[in-house]
Amino acid sequence: MSVRQEIEEKLRAAFAPRELVVEDDSASHAGHSGAPAGGESHFNVLLRSSDLSGKSRVARHRAVHAALGPELIGRIHALALDLDV
Repeated sequence: MSVRQEIEEKLRAAFAPRELVVEDDSASHAGHSGAPAGGESHFNVLLRSSDLSGKSRVARHRAVHAALGPELIGRIHALALDLDV
């Protein structure tokens, strides 16, 4: 399973989103410091879920990081999050 698929699977399970887009943007960062040769290191996530209602921006980001877990987060170099209700 690809890293993109793992991210999507974990976020769907944790937030039951009404909208979820996970984009692997690694190709745009090829050759940059910290970007592994195999890619799968830079991701953009758009997540819309009522589970985020009432949470601050920081709390939303923390919730996503917790849902992904330290093992998966450790394999990602950059994670851009667009989170809303």
